[in-house]
Amino acid sequence: MATIQDVAIAAGVSAMTVSNVINDHPNVRKATREKVLDAMARLDYRVNVAARNLRKGRTGTIGLAVPTVNSPYYGRLAVAIIAAAERYSLRVCIEQTGASRENELDALSQSRNRLYDGLILSTVGMGPADVERLKVDYPVVILGEKIFGGPVDHVAMPNVDASQAATRHLIERGCRRIAMLRGPVGEDIDVSSLRFTGYQKALRGAGLPLGPDLVQSMETLTMRAGARCAREMVASGLDFDGVFCVTDTVAMGVLRGLADAGVRVPEQVKVIGFDDVEESEFLVPSLSTIDPDHDIMARRAVDLLAGRIEQTEPGADHEEFISHFSVVIRESTGG
Repeated sequence: MATIQDVAIAAGVSAMTVSNVINDHPNVRKATREKVLDAMARLDYRVNVAARNLRKGRTGTIGLAVPTVNSPYYGRLAVAIIAAAERYSLRVCIEQTGASRENELDALSQSRNRLYDGLILSTVGMGPADVERLKVDYPVVILGEKIFGGPVDHVAMPNVDASQAATRHLIERGCRRIAMLRGPVGEDIDVSSLRFTGYQKALRGAGLPLGPDLVQSMETLTMRAGARCAREMVASGLDFDGVFCVTDTVAMGVLRGLADAGVRVPEQVKVIGFDDVEESEFLVPSLSTIDPDHDIMARRAVDLLAGRIEQTEPGADHEEFISHFSVVIRESTGG
C-alpha cells in the first residue's frame, strides 16, 4: 500500500503538505492540492481513517439508542441519522433499548466502553428525575420529550401544536365526536401526554366537548393494539366519527380494525396519524398524518453532536431544538 511519503515523492511536495491536503487544510494552493490528489489517485492511496481517528482520540463512530428497530418510525429515523452522519464521515452503531429506563441508562453509562465519540439517545423510559444521570464526560443529544432543562442538547417534535393541527383538521372535515388513541397514562411528560394536550386544545377551540369515553389508552403503541382498540370501540357502540392516533403505527392498526368491523374510512369515520412514515402513503385508504420533518430533526441532532465532538462550541449553552411540521392530507380524511 502507498504511504504518505510515497505520495509526497510522486507529487514533489513534503509529507506535511500531503497531510494538509488530506485534512482539507485551507492554506494549500489549488495547484498544489491538485498535484497531491492526482498522485493519490495514481498510487491508489487510501487514507487510514482508523489511524487518523486514534491520533485524535476518536473512533469515528457515534451511537444511536432507540426503543425499537422494528417500527416504521424508528427505522426512518435511523436512516435519516445515518445519512446526516455521513456528512461528517461518522459511522452509526444502533442499539435497541426496548423503551426501558434501565436500558436507556445503560446506553448512557456504557457509551465510552463501546468506543462511541458521542450518543444520540431517544428516551422513553427515562424521566426528569434522571437529569443528573445525563452529566457524562462525552457528547449526548436527547431525542424525545421527557428530559427538559438537562445538561445536554435536546431535539424534539412540536407535539402540542402539531396534534392540535391534526385534530383541527378532523374538525374542519366535519368530525364532531373525535376519539384519541394514546399510550398509557403516567405521571411524567411524554409523547402521549403532549399530543393529548394538543387534542384537548383543538376541541376546546372549536367548542366541542371532551368525552372521557373518547380517550382510549393502550399499553403498547402497536398496529395490533390499534386494530384491537378500534374493533372494541365499534363493538361497544361508542359514537365517534373521527380518530386521532398518537402515531402512524397505531393508525395503521385502526384502519385494519375499522375495516374488520365494517366501518368505512373516510365515509363514516375519518382517521389521522402522526409521523408520516413511508408506509402511510401506500395504505388503502392512504393515511392522513403529521409530517414532523424527520430529516431536519436528524440533521440537527447530528450537527449538534458533531459540534460537541469537535468542540467547536466550548462552553456553549445547550440547545433545545423544536422541529417544524405540516399536515399531510390523504384519503383517510377525505383528501
